[in-house]
Amino acid sequence: MARPKPWEVDDELRASVAGVTRDGVDELDQAVIHALQVDGRAPFRRIGEVLGVSDQTVARRFGRLSDVLGLRVLALADPVVLCERQWVLRVRAAPEAATEVAEALARRADTSWISLCSGGTEIVASAGGDGVEALLFEALPRTRHILDVRAHEVLHVFYGGAGQPFTKRGPLTESQTARLARHVPAGVGPPPRMDRISRRMLEVLRADGRAPLDELTAATGASAGTVRRRLRELRAGGVLHFDVDVGLTAFDVPVRTLLWLAVGIDALPAAGAALAARPEVAFAAGVTGSGNLFASVSTRDTPALWRFLTSVVGALPGVRDVETVPALRPVKGAVALFPRPSAPRARSPRGARER
Repeated sequence: MARPKPWEVDDELRASVAGVTRDGVDELDQAVIHALQVDGRAPFRRIGEVLGVSDQTVARRFGRLSDVLGLRVLALADPVVLCERQWVLRVRAAPEAATEVAEALARRADTSWISLCSGGTEIVASAGGDGVEALLFEALPRTRHILDVRAHEVLHVFYGGAGQPFTKRGPLTESQTARLARHVPAGVGPPPRMDRISRRMLEVLRADGRAPLDELTAATGASAGTVRRRLRELRAGGVLHFDVDVGLTAFDVPVRTLLWLAVGIDALPAAGAALAARPEVAFAAGVTGSGNLFASVSTRDTPALWRFLTSVVGALPGVRDVETVPALRPVKGAVALFPRPSAPRARSPRGARER
C-alpha cells in the first residue's frame, strides 16, 4: 500500500512519517514556506488550492511555523532600484561583549542577516540605507569593546537580491510555482516615486508582509483603492518584494558558513555565477577588499560543507585563496530578531541524589 503524504495524516502523527526534519517540519510545512516565498501575500485559500489541502490546514501550519520557528512574511525594498549602497560588515569584539554588540546592531532598522561567528568574537552583518555612514564613522568607533571593523561594499549581487528567496530548496513543482507566480505583478516600467504613502506602506509591510488592507489604509490615511494601486505599482516597479524569515532548520540545512574568496578579477564574473547557481548558496556577491567574492552557504552538516568546499569551491576558476567563517548563532534575519538560546540545565554529578 502506498505511503500517505505527510499532509494526508493527522498533524499529531507527522513525526512518524518519513521526511520530517529534526525540528518536526514535514513536506507540507516546507511547501507552505515555499509558496510564501513565491507570493508572500497569496491568500491561504489559493495556497491550499495549489497544494491540494484546505485553507484551514494552510492557516494552521502557518500559525504553528510562526510559533515554533518564527516564520514571518516581510516586505523588502530593492536597494539597487532605490540606489542605496549595501555593505557586509565584519566587527570584531571582545568575547564578553560580542553578544551585546550584535544585539545592539540587530535593533537598527538598517541592518540584517547578523550572525555571531568565529568562536563568538566576530559579528558579520549586512547594512544599507542612509544611516550606514553614521554607523561606520560614528556609532561603531564609539562603542566600547569593539576591536576592529571591516566594511566590504557590495558591488554586484550574483544571487540573493530582492525577489530571490534566501533558500532555493522547496518541494513545489514548476507547475505549482507557476500557478502562484502568475498572481505576482510582473516587473515592468520605471519604479514609482517613494512618497510618504509608499514609505509608510513599506514600514508596515516590513514588520508584517501580510498586513491586511485595512491596516495599510489606517497607517497611511489613504483610500483602499489608492493602497491597492500603490502596492501593485511598487511590486511591478521592482521596488517591493516579499520574502520569508525562518530558521534554516526548516529545510534541514542548519550549518551556515560564510566564505570570502580571493578571485582573479578576470575570473570573478564566471566564479560568481557558478557559485550562485549552487543550491547551497543563499547569497553571493562581488565585494570590495582582497576577499572579493562573498557567499553565504547552508549545508546539512559539516561533512556536506567539506564536500562543498573541496568539490565546488575548489573547482571555481581563478580562486587564489579562501577564508571560511562558521556562523555559530543567528542574531537577526532579514528583519526578525532571533532570541538567545536557552542555557542548558546543569546536570547533577554522577551518583548524586536529587532532592
